[in-house]
Amino acid sequence: MADLNKITSDFAAMRKKIEKQIIICAGTGCVANGSLKVFDAFIKEAKESGINVIIKLKKEEISQESMPQESMTQGSKTLLSKSGCQGFCQMGPLVNILPAGILYNKVKPEDVKEILEKSIKNNEIVERLCYVDNGKICKGQDEIPFYTRQTRRVIKQCGVIDPESIEEYIADGGYKAAKKALTEMTDKEICDTVFASGLRGRGGGGFPTGKKWDLTRIQPKGKKYIICNGDEGDPGAFMDRSVMEGNPHCIIEGMIIAAKAIGADEGYVYVRTEYALAVERMKKAVADASKAGILGKNLFGSGCDFTLHVMEGAGAFVCGEETALIASIEGKRGMPSPKPPFPAQSGLWGKPTAINNVETLASIAMIINYGAEVFKEVGAPASPGTKTFALTGQVLNTGLIEVPMGSTLRQVVFDIAGGVTDDKGNVDNESFKAVQIGGPSGGCLTKEHLDLPLDFDSLRKVGAMVGSGGLVVMNKNTCIVKMAKFFMQFTQNESCGKCVLCREGTRQMLLMLEDISEGKANEETLELLEKLAKAVQIGSLCGLGKSAPNPVLSTLRYFRDEYEAHVKDKKCPAGECANLINFSISDKCIGCTLCTKKCPAGAISGTVKQKHAIDVSKCIKCGVCIDACKFGAVARG
Repeated sequence: MADLNKITSDFAAMRKKIEKQIIICAGTGCVANGSLKVFDAFIKEAKESGINVIIKLKKEEISQESMPQESMTQGSKTLLSKSGCQGFCQMGPLVNILPAGILYNKVKPEDVKEILEKSIKNNEIVERLCYVDNGKICKGQDEIPFYTRQTRRVIKQCGVIDPESIEEYIADGGYKAAKKALTEMTDKEICDTVFASGLRGRGGGGFPTGKKWDLTRIQPKGKKYIICNGDEGDPGAFMDRSVMEGNPHCIIEGMIIAAKAIGADEGYVYVRTEYALAVERMKKAVADASKAGILGKNLFGSGCDFTLHVMEGAGAFVCGEETALIASIEGKRGMPSPKPPFPAQSGLWGKPTAINNVETLASIAMIINYGAEVFKEVGAPASPGTKTFALTGQVLNTGLIEVPMGSTLRQVVFDIAGGVTDDKGNVDNESFKAVQIGGPSGGCLTKEHLDLPLDFDSLRKVGAMVGSGGLVVMNKNTCIVKMAKFFMQFTQNESCGKCVLCREGTRQMLLMLEDISEGKANEETLELLEKLAKAVQIGSLCGLGKSAPNPVLSTLRYFRDEYEAHVKDKKCPAGECANLINFSISDKCIGCTLCTKKCPAGAISGTVKQKHAIDVSKCIKCGVCIDACKFGAVARG
């Protein structure tokens, strides 16, 4: 049986011997940018400099494999650790120095020696590695607008604690909520508390979590299951992945509480196999929790049993739909089934099953620890709490953010993300065009929606949805038809093929979008596209099929003039559809010949110091001439 108090006191005793800490972001984004090389450089440089850096806390004594034994008792000790995603992905690799609260960005192995010398030895700041906001050097997260304008609850610990240390999670208050739920609350009290909090499923549907649990709870006693849906497949979305990588134990704790609420004794964490790091850390967390007695038999002496398995999914987008996910766990092809019966009635192997997404389960411990009213202190009245978003596209700062439900698009894009960028990376907020929210199941938001609250009900009214939380920002040079075609191609590829309307309807919609972008369509094409999209929306079997037309319908609604330009004028206003682009050279040309030298097709002619010309019949529309011209003389339209 796990003794949380003893684990906490033991860990606190060890931490007393640590004076400073270096935290390297080891989320997937920073790892891809070389953060593990930075970690290794810290070990190497510390050893060469004689700085007492340790990499592992042990119960008996703080030890460190890479340092000479005799150095362990000399001088102050600095802990070197890894964390999950720290959020500021645009600026990775990130290095956090505590307790000074210094955040260094874009750190390279060659920067490590200076960091150790200045920040660890002499308590100084390496200003060149700090984030600069409008000319101001920001020391750490407390001074960076990207962080200060967020409300971080679910991902608060992700960039701080070591995701592979169950002791650190427990020492930070972990599993207290699970113990309270198991030993002090009835199943109905848990369901009532979660329902009173107003927590709605963060996977996209927005169904009240407490109600879902209660519907499963009231089923006849017997075998029941709890499933964590970590099959996050939306293009540009990485919220669930980051939580699984950065704080896997909070998900396990949420599942333990859910298991008590519905009467389950077994659960599955379903993670897509492409999330290799998330799979690795979830498996280690489950193994560590089992070893500590937090999973298994008679949890906390409550008489409740709960075992947990981590299953890797094959990467099918449709397995994000709950009945398809259940089929996959059962070893069948991941295809949705008609409802009713709902999983709460007949789910995994025909038994009552509750399925929640990662972020939903990661919110549970806070509700049990502090109560429903505290959870509702932020957010919208009908959508309390916070929501994580994966912010990508043409903005200054991309990354993982968390804001109160009901925050506006203006706050997210212009305040937190730092504004919209042009094609050269410069901030140009006037170039804002649209945001695709909710991935291929979501919709398009425009300038008129900048002050629309981002919550379940408000977005549904304008033909969009929160979805799992992907936000792709587009500037004026993004072709809306091309964007809609991208998401339709994704949806068509991922259709399971079970129902005709989704299988064939999305294919025909994609073919029509291709005709539009290639200048082969007419006005009837637009009418047929809209009619078919509505039919697919109504007649598809599962939620993914029903929402597949959303990007097309929302863009037709808000950018119909751009579609009509492709159809009537055979022009792409954004200049992105190759078949509808014509390149030309204006009077700004001074005859420098750079474009002539760069053109791979030999389509540009002209003599030195004379205006050049483009032979449209030879032009392959690659855009090299635009990039080569330093005077803005080449245009496309």
